[in-house]
Amino acid sequence: MNRAINGEKPAAQVRRLLRTTISNPADVAKMAPGNLDLVLRLARRAGLLGRLAARLKNANKLESVPKLATDQLESALVNANARARLALWEMNRIARATADDKSINILALKGCAYLQLNLPNAEGRNFADVDLMVAESDLMAVEVHLQSHGWRSKKLSAYDQHYYRVWSHEVPPMVHAEREVEVDLHHNILPRTARLKPQSPLLLEAAQSIPGSRFKALCNADIVLHAMTHLMFNGDLADSLRDLVDIHDLIGYSSDQDPEFWDKLLTRADQLDLDRPTFYALRYADQLLGTPIPASVQQIIAGRGPPAVIIWLMDRLVPSALFPQHPDFPSRMADFKRFLLYMRSHWISMPPLQLARHLAYKFYIRHIEPHRWFKLDKKLNPSP
Repeated sequence: MNRAINGEKPAAQVRRLLRTTISNPADVAKMAPGNLDLVLRLARRAGLLGRLAARLKNANKLESVPKLATDQLESALVNANARARLALWEMNRIARATADDKSINILALKGCAYLQLNLPNAEGRNFADVDLMVAESDLMAVEVHLQSHGWRSKKLSAYDQHYYRVWSHEVPPMVHAEREVEVDLHHNILPRTARLKPQSPLLLEAAQSIPGSRFKALCNADIVLHAMTHLMFNGDLADSLRDLVDIHDLIGYSSDQDPEFWDKLLTRADQLDLDRPTFYALRYADQLLGTPIPASVQQIIAGRGPPAVIIWLMDRLVPSALFPQHPDFPSRMADFKRFLLYMRSHWISMPPLQLARHLAYKFYIRHIEPHRWFKLDKKLNPSP
């Protein structure tokens, strides 16, 4: 079966319902039961259920939704708030662990920055980990501080250790011995091996203070650029609609707060070598979510995009990846498109020869070594 209800294609139905949910959350209360059930399933898959619950609550529409749906929404909001408290407590512990070295500037990134700056997209957001950034010269000192207070890196192979410390833009993820919140300590927003080369000193120099916090955050334009870069360099983009919604919300908030926001954004994108992710993020925020973007900005950013044939291809791949698939009508074509975007993410993250070695190693570890050790074990421990 390749059709959903009322003859509408599954992918079209998914996009229509989620766009309505994002732009007009109050309309969820008016949906037919079948559509409401589908919206809840899709929003959960996209990581947007807590956000939807927060918007409905703020609009005094949560009680207008049928009881079964209300229970799910309230549960998602409780979970999101609990995760936010865990993230804030982890940051409190990190501040305590680094209190004796106040000369080191530590930036909160992504969700933790949204939370500490009280940005509109923080409410109802489901936090997965704590992302921090320091100057590369301070990386070892901060890692030592954290290790002395109970944080430990995950066990990794020698190859993966080398990958993080030589090629990547962060040290291996760390988790405290008594808690389960992952801490990712970065020195840049893209790997050393990536084709784009944003200079971390520029990001750190423009950082803003967070009132009442030991941490700083990227300046407002850089916060948006980081969200755009994270989206367009994030693997296969599978089910990354939440990241595009973050961009949609951040643009709306920043442009309302600062009349010079668009000039600052375009200037910083050029300074930081981030024109390409800015082009893509603005294009799909406009096309898929209706994000208001001035015509003058669209004209400027159009000149910073890739060749027309690449744009044509991306326009056919990206929407299928960003939006979750219809849970009742999975699509092999959508899976294939996501695979192509996964390959693209590797292509833009490493030089060709290095990429070939990396993929060959990962293929060996995943598909060959387990069978090799199984055969060896059978030889050493034959069945009776």
